[in-house]
Amino acid sequence: MNLLQERLAKYDLPQRVKAVDAYPYFREIDGKQGTEVDMGGHKVLMFGSNAYTGLTGDERVIEAGVRALRKYGSGCAGSRFLNGTLDIHVQLEKELAAFIGKDDALCFSTGFSVNSGVIACLTGKDDYIICDDRDHASIVDGRRLSFSKQLKYKHNDMADLERKLQSCPDDCVKLIVVDGVFSMEGDLAKLPEIVELKKKYKNVSIMVDEAHSIGVFGKQGRGVCDHFGLADEVDLIMGTFSKSLASIGGFIAADNIIINYLRHNARTYIFSASDTPAATASAMEALHIIQQEPERIERLWDITRYALKEFRKAGFEIGDTESPIIPLYVRDMEKTFFATKYAFDHGIFINPVIPPACAPQDTLVRVALMATHTKEQVDRAVKELSEVFRQLEIPLHPVED
Repeated sequence: MNLLQERLAKYDLPQRVKAVDAYPYFREIDGKQGTEVDMGGHKVLMFGSNAYTGLTGDERVIEAGVRALRKYGSGCAGSRFLNGTLDIHVQLEKELAAFIGKDDALCFSTGFSVNSGVIACLTGKDDYIICDDRDHASIVDGRRLSFSKQLKYKHNDMADLERKLQSCPDDCVKLIVVDGVFSMEGDLAKLPEIVELKKKYKNVSIMVDEAHSIGVFGKQGRGVCDHFGLADEVDLIMGTFSKSLASIGGFIAADNIIINYLRHNARTYIFSASDTPAATASAMEALHIIQQEPERIERLWDITRYALKEFRKAGFEIGDTESPIIPLYVRDMEKTFFATKYAFDHGIFINPVIPPACAPQDTLVRVALMATHTKEQVDRAVKELSEVFRQLEIPLHPVED
């Protein structure tokens, strides 16, 4: 065993969790993602998906992908920069820009590569990137790749953000990057207050990651920026296709000046193969559906309000969530793994959230809702998860009607 192997061998958390039969990752799904899935012959209610609009199994989305596969083939054999730009890539970018309310947009092969590529190249060595300390890992990696100075402020703490802005010189760019909806906790960025700080200090720009809010918040699912009526005040708006848009990929929308720069400088864009024809067409069809079917988002919010009420009534600690993401706090890593296992045994699929996705004292299991979930399915999840928490002696504090 060489030195590298010796060092990596010390990482044995997966082995230890497997040894107690509580390993929750890489479970195989035997069909389409929906509210109920089959995993190795074990049927479970799916409460671990990010498919908020419930479109991943929609026949219209599937057929759009099939048609593109037949017309364009299975891939583009190159980057958008060189030989990999299709007319449907350009069409989707135009439609996304119009949907978000910006001049232009760029489509990337994954949402992660949007943040890691865009943030890394936007600012210079004398500038500052300022992030919420619970921003997504892709934002963290993007700022790490930048030569700019980097600051973090306490989660949704506007006084701390202002202190960070005050510490920066006036004559440099200060880029605030924040999740619109925080993916583990389900709460929203304090965007109105962030915009006020942008106006108060010189040379401040804002980038918002709408990965978990496209198809959920705002008119026709335009996101948190639209929800607050602040899309014009936000300089860059990012989104993904892998959640509400039922595909894979991501985009950044901004003004013509920013997009022109990114088109020629974002390394994850110009040095990555193009998004596949099928993925592009599927995302575009999903975008059309959420605009044509406002009742789909209304159903998502109906089931979200119901689930929030029922989980709170059952006594779960769910924090400040305002979205279809419902954290059930466990605050113990070992019990978090066992809660996930026991829930699966009870027919409920949920996701464990442990460091580095959260602080050690904030471990949780994450419930995520789709527009296609029913109240009966939510009731079953609340009942079974209540039993799991009692079995593990995780405190519940039921609330009387």
